[in-house]
Amino acid sequence: MRRRLGTSLYAGLLFTVLGLVAWATGQPFVFPSLGPSAFVLAFDRRSERERAVRVVASHLIGGVAGLAAWTVIADGAALTATPPAFSPEGFRLTASAVASLVATSWAMIATDWVHPPACATTLIVSLGLLSTPAEVAIIVASVTVLVAFHAAVILAFKRLVGDAHPLYGRDDADEADDAER
Repeated sequence: MRRRLGTSLYAGLLFTVLGLVAWATGQPFVFPSLGPSAFVLAFDRRSERERAVRVVASHLIGGVAGLAAWTVIADGAALTATPPAFSPEGFRLTASAVASLVATSWAMIATDWVHPPACATTLIVSLGLLSTPAEVAIIVASVTVLVAFHAAVILAFKRLVGDAHPLYGRDDADEADDAER
C-alpha cells in the first residue's frame, strides 16, 4: 500500500517540476512520453548512473530519429486532426511514424539504451507535433531535468535516512508490501 501511494505521489512530484518549468518558460517541457518516464523513475527505486544515461539517451535517439523521419518524409505535415482516408498527408505521416519507430527501436537495442517511453517520443516528433530542432532540444532538456531532479531527490534522501526511497520508505518494507499481494 505504501509503495503504491509513494510511487504515485513521487511520479507526480517529478512531473510537477517539469510542469512548473513549462509554465514558467512557455515551452513544451511537458509532453506525453514524459509521464511514463516519470513513472519508471518513481517505481524503480534504484538511481544508478547507467539508468539515467539510458533514459536521456533513449529520448535523444527517439527525438533525432523522429526529426529525421519527419524532415525526410513528412515535412510540413502534422497530425493535429485525422487526415482524410488515403490522403497523401496521411500516408506521409504514417510512413514517417513507421520509419522513426523502426529507427528508434533499432538504435535503442544497438546501444543497449532501451527505455520504451522513447518510442512515444519518436512518434510525437515524427507525427509533426514537436518537430523542430529546438523542440527536440527541449524534449531532451526536459528528460534531463527529470532525471537530474530524480537523482538529486534520491541522493538527498540517502543522506538523510540511509537506504530509503522518497515517500515509501526502505526496500525491506516494500518487500513486505509485495508479500501482501
